[in-house]
Amino acid sequence: MKKLVTVIIPVFNEQRTIAKILKKVIDQETINKEIIVIDDNSSDQTKNILKNNFSNDIHLIENEKNYGKGYCIKRGISNASGEIVIIQDADLEYDPSDYNKLLNPIMKNRADVVYGSRFVGDGEKRILFFWHRVGNLFLTILSNAFTNLNLTDMEVGYKAFKTECIKSIDLYENRFGFEPEITAKIAKKKLRIFEVGIKYYGRTYAEGKKINWKDGITAIYCILKYNLFR
Repeated sequence: MKKLVTVIIPVFNEQRTIAKILKKVIDQETINKEIIVIDDNSSDQTKNILKNNFSNDIHLIENEKNYGKGYCIKRGISNASGEIVIIQDADLEYDPSDYNKLLNPIMKNRADVVYGSRFVGDGEKRILFFWHRVGNLFLTILSNAFTNLNLTDMEVGYKAFKTECIKSIDLYENRFGFEPEITAKIAKKKLRIFEVGIKYYGRTYAEGKKINWKDGITAIYCILKYNLFR
């Protein structure tokens, strides 16, 4: 019997992409899955799209106010019943056709955690912002220096975990600080971590990209906080 995979999708104001990404996730028929969507109090048509078109396909959780991506992920984890958890952004930057790549090391019991990487492998990559790449490289190197891991893409949004492992970790960050926090904590637990190259179809700010330089400052703070003090 196939292991059940919980796909956690945090979403905030993604009316242009939510239907497309959910159809892509649903179409991954080689995976036995449950789909948990956490709407972070969207103010556009996202909620209506979810309720009117996907009520039979997803478990929808609605936040009473906007908390942030990390908070949504934590709610998804607490409701996950699958043996493996995958985090899926609600935009179209990451392609669900890469699920088998992410899952294979865990399915074969070689890994407890698998990170995708936008910077290795032969998957298609959209070319975008030079300074974003520099910032990502800096954050990854800084994180690696404290965790003693050799990740190439610490900030990647595509991560898979054995559910028992992710549920055993206390998480605090409610926004984009989730990525450095979880990296620091899985490193301290000495979990088996793999990395696989993935496709990446990044978007511009005009297309809805949300992360900015302030989140980079927060990431530095979280790297120091969770590696040195927590």
